[in-house]
Amino acid sequence: MSSLPLPRSASAIRPATAADAAGICAIYNHFIAIAHYSFEEAPVAVADMETRIANATCWLAHADEDGAIAGYAYATPWRTRSGYRFSAEASVYVKEGREGQGIGAALYRQLIDELEGRGVHAVMAGIAQPNEASVALHERVGFEKVAHFREVGFKFGRWIDVGYWERILAAKS
Repeated sequence: MSSLPLPRSASAIRPATAADAAGICAIYNHFIAIAHYSFEEAPVAVADMETRIANATCWLAHADEDGAIAGYAYATPWRTRSGYRFSAEASVYVKEGREGQGIGAALYRQLIDELEGRGVHAVMAGIAQPNEASVALHERVGFEKVAHFREVGFKFGRWIDVGYWERILAAKS
C-alpha cells in the first residue's frame, strides 16, 4: 500500500483553459530556467501558452482549492502525417515543492482516460536523461522504455540524452 498522500481531490483535475496559462507558465518557466528537462531556453509568454493550450489534443490542470495550479499534463499529436493520427505525445509537470503528493500520477491517469476516450492507441513520452523521478512516474502509470537517443538535445552547455517511453492504450473508439 502506498504511503504517498493523495492530491487534495480528484475533482481538482479539470480541462485547462486560457485562464490557467499564467499558472502553467509559472511552473514551466521555472523548469526552463533551472532544469534540462525542457529544451526550451527562453521563458514562454502567457499568450503563447494560451495558444498551446488551445491547440493541444488534451490539456489538464490540477488546481488547488484556491485555484492555484499545482501541476498539469497534456498531449499533442505524435506526428503530423495521417498514419500517426492514433498516437500522441504526453508530458506532465508538477510545481516545485508539490512533488511526491500523487499529483503527477493522478494527472496522467486522467489524461490517459481522456486519450482512450478519444481513440488514441499509443502515447509516447520523451524524458531528458537523467531524470529518475520522471522515469519512475511514467513506469508507475504503465509506460515502458522503448528508445534511447544519445546527445540529441543541448542545453546549459552540454549534450543531453533523451529516452522515450510508450504506453499502448485500450482506445474506446
